[in-house]
Amino acid sequence: MATIAVLGTLDSKGAEHAFVADRIRECGHTPLLIDVGSGGPPTVEPDVTREEVAAASGIDLAPLMARHDRGECVVAMSQAAPVFLARLVEEGKVAGVISLGGGGGTAIGTAAMRALPLGLPKVMVSTLASGNTAQYLGTKDITMVPSIVDVAGLNSVSRGVFARAAGAICGMVEAKVDQADAKPLIVASMFGNTTDCINHAKAILEDAGYEVLVFHATGSGGRAMEDLIACGLVAGVLDLTTTEWADEVVGGILGAGPDRLDAAGKGKVPAVVGPGCLDMVNFGANETVPEKFSGRTFYIHNPQVTLMRTTPDECAAIGKVIGEKVSAYTAPAAVMLPTKAVSVISAEGQPFHDPAADAALFSAIKANATIPVVELDEDINSPVFAKACAEKLLELMGATTA
Repeated sequence: MATIAVLGTLDSKGAEHAFVADRIRECGHTPLLIDVGSGGPPTVEPDVTREEVAAASGIDLAPLMARHDRGECVVAMSQAAPVFLARLVEEGKVAGVISLGGGGGTAIGTAAMRALPLGLPKVMVSTLASGNTAQYLGTKDITMVPSIVDVAGLNSVSRGVFARAAGAICGMVEAKVDQADAKPLIVASMFGNTTDCINHAKAILEDAGYEVLVFHATGSGGRAMEDLIACGLVAGVLDLTTTEWADEVVGGILGAGPDRLDAAGKGKVPAVVGPGCLDMVNFGANETVPEKFSGRTFYIHNPQVTLMRTTPDECAAIGKVIGEKVSAYTAPAAVMLPTKAVSVISAEGQPFHDPAADAALFSAIKANATIPVVELDEDINSPVFAKACAEKLLELMGATTA
């Protein structure tokens, strides 16, 4: 028997959450009914009151409710619920979470779910599940179920949707994952222009007894990799494709946010970092490139993706960020620089070949990094460079276990 959190605004949707709680009991599990409402009093008796949830974050709910500003209350609960629920999970008190809601309920429920570790079952029944859900899911494994009708009472349609959602969360909690043969994990970043490098390095690391998870450096991929590192599940990081920082600094569409490259440092995980694809900034179709970039060097990767070559000044700014980020690493770490090319299309004879821009990038990284920087006279996709990176990471991970 497991305890499953049923999180919801019990002032307006108490009957719906109580219905789900009853279905969870029928499956042999214990529901924990948590109120995150902020309107009138709850219509069903919660196991955890809204005041208890708010207090976990030091929020005094009474004056907020007295102002009757629903938006302000939703924001407050979206801050408090993640703290409260994460604490329950950390203490081993809940094995999964389910919530039902419209706009406000979905905002609160998914905010709480995003604070929970990968693998813990999370189900959100929402009126918003059929649209763009990126802002609600983030990089977490949240299962969103379309409510079909509004979450506003129990009827012949909603009973079926809610009952099946309750069955889903119970099934997820009951599912057994065999980890008997699990290998220690290494995460790696890759782009189409660094594929050969990562594939070669991956084979070497797998031969050494590791499982390598590859993340596509498209913004969401970098954020997902950072989240996995932050969860404490990773033994090593092969972050050779840091291209998302080019988009972040210059203004492309595939930035991963200001925290990219932070998790390995905070988690004290051995890491090898490289400048893969920092020669390029990503945009959509050619006609979507902002006018301010007219006259620049472009490469049409496909009809939907236009790449723009970074300039020496931009490369210097990007290199400064990379150097400063890796300087915060306290576990064994190194930067590996392939001085002949940082992508397929920056090699000699290719459209983005620009020795001055590469030199500015490398100089800025070396000037700002306080960890070892290793330069190799190779293209990034050279087997020699890939092998050196893989072997360096194995060396650094060995240093932490010696």
